[in-house]
Amino acid sequence: MAKYITIVLLVLAGIGSAEAQKSKKPTKKSAEIEENGPVSTMTYGVTTNTNSDLLGGFVFRHTKTLPRLFKGSHQARYLALEIVETTHPKELSTSSFSTNRFTYGKANYLFSIRPQYGREIIFFNKSPDEGISISGIFAIGPTIGIIKPYYIQYATGRTVQSAPFDPFKHSRSEIVGAGGFFQGFSSAKIVLGINAKAAVNFELSAFRNNMTGLEIGVLAESFGKTVPIMATINPESEINRSYFISGYITLYFGTRRALQN
Repeated sequence: MAKYITIVLLVLAGIGSAEAQKSKKPTKKSAEIEENGPVSTMTYGVTTNTNSDLLGGFVFRHTKTLPRLFKGSHQARYLALEIVETTHPKELSTSSFSTNRFTYGKANYLFSIRPQYGREIIFFNKSPDEGISISGIFAIGPTIGIIKPYYIQYATGRTVQSAPFDPFKHSRSEIVGAGGFFQGFSSAKIVLGINAKAAVNFELSAFRNNMTGLEIGVLAESFGKTVPIMATINPESEINRSYFISGYITLYFGTRRALQN
């Protein structure tokens, strides 16, 4: 999937550059920015990526246009907060004899909280009420990783107990399902890291002050130590890692408003 997202990014970036070169005249939105002053947008959305399930997490975004141009194009300050789950490529969802499902071999969840700061460069502007705006986004920020134990339910005689998965104690045959999602937060650990992303953004205004759009990009994330998402019996195993690279798509909604100079 990452290969196809990369191809899409290159194509979309080429479209944006071509549109930006079509004319050096101010567009309708450029005129709107110059006439009404800075424009602020506040959006929220859902995201999925190649290192997550269908629903990867939630994103909150805020942009504000800046007075200075970037090589002749309008730019905006970009702020975002992402809360996502990162899964391991080797995770395999397995059905037990019950209707409950579990991921055999999974040791921990990894949740990432990512504050981000960057720039949004507008390649192609839309009119105030219709059309599509194409822009490029570059952002970087710290990552607060939360490592939470993965609980499983296992049979011991006629009873079923819940505990963090341990490859030394729990065989596949005795596991009957996954434990509760909220189990283990009291023993969660924090790991710090850094993240950076590059994306192409498509903004569509349904009404003058309401907007929706897609952000499609690539994100790289690195932590200060290896994150043990998968359980391993061999201490020298390299199955786990400290860095992750993913392609992502974010669908967002929100509002925009003109600010006074």
